Amino acid sequence: MAQEIERKFLVKGDFKSSVIKETRITQGYLSSVPERTVRARIKGDKGFLTIKGIGNESGASRFEWETELSIDDAKNLLAICEPGIIDKTRFIVPEESGLKFEVDEFYGDNEGLIVAEIELPTEDTHFTKPEWLGEEVTGDVKYFNSMLMKKPYKEW
Repeated sequence: MAQEIERKFLVKGDFKSSVIKETRITQGYLSSVPERTVRARIKGDKGFLTIKGIGNESGASRFEWETELSIDDAKNLLAICEPGIIDKTRFIVPEESGLKFEVDEFYGDNEGLIVAEIELPTEDTHFTKPEWLGEEVTGDVKYFNSMLMKKPYKEW
């Protein structure tokens, strides 16, 4: 079993001058209950199926399992997902110590929302916060993609 440890922040400034890669992502949820989300995703030219467990007390750590799928399988799964497909571009921005921020710019009903995540080896790993990083929202369920499909940003 894999453990995902990440912290999530709002973005308050220009990060795009530091981007080293960008990828369009479309994803939907076969199950969006907090105890176990099951996600189908098309990321660039690859498909994925991901299962995530409920987060720990801080919201920074949770079980995650992922496997690659064919694009056709991912499209077929997206067709049977719960309503509210997520559409976004993910930008990769390096952090000073070698870690990377994943900055998601959302479209559609979540247009205007930009969130940055950083995956960490441990919950207490130090990292440098760039000027464009805003308020921390780790553990705030309204920023979970599985919740953004149910109550999108435009409805807040």
